Amino acid sequence: MANKQTKNKTPKGKIGVTSYLLLSFISAALVGILVFAGVHRLEEALLWAGGTFIIVLVGIATLALMVKEEQADPNQPRLK
Repeated sequence: MANKQTKNKTPKGKIGVTSYLLLSFISAALVGILVFAGVHRLEEALLWAGGTFIIVLVGIATLALMVKEEQADPNQPRLK
């Protein structure tokens, strides 16, 4: 019999790229709105929003790369 695999979009504990992009977009929009409310110049607000988007996206991706995937069985003790 063939081994049937279930379609699982993201494994348990994994976060997709869309989550990173969404969080970066939300933070960029917030910064853009705050800067526009403060200086009333659209070009400067867009520059700040774009910079925030890139910085947050790179920061989150870097932190995600630092996380070690857990390969151990959670039902087994680590120390024997």
